[in-house]
Amino acid sequence: MQTESMFPFQSLDVYVAAKELARRVVSARIADDELRDQATRAAKSCFLNLAEGLPAESAGLRRRAFALATGSLCEAVAAMDLATAVGAVAPAEAEAVQALGLRVKRMLRALTSRGR
Repeated sequence: MQTESMFPFQSLDVYVAAKELARRVVSARIADDELRDQATRAAKSCFLNLAEGLPAESAGLRRRAFALATGSLCEAVAAMDLATAVGAVAPAEAEAVQALGLRVKRMLRALTSRGR
């Protein structure tokens, strides 16, 4: 769904999935304030680092941005997992984030290996 008012990378599946992951984390409304803040910041960081790396011309800049996105992704998924373990979020919410996280991680890995 590319339009003239979008950057080309905004239509990529990895961009859409990472944005949906961030939306899901925020909408999960984790009951533990500290975990909610951590998960939300990590999910946003994943998305924003991905968005920084997608249009980068330099393979080094892309790898760095995608490595940061991957680290933040793992942190967001882990925060949701812990929130489930302590009863601060419904398991279904964490499972949805986990599934999206796995998709985004696979795509990030593919993007990183392409930039070598």
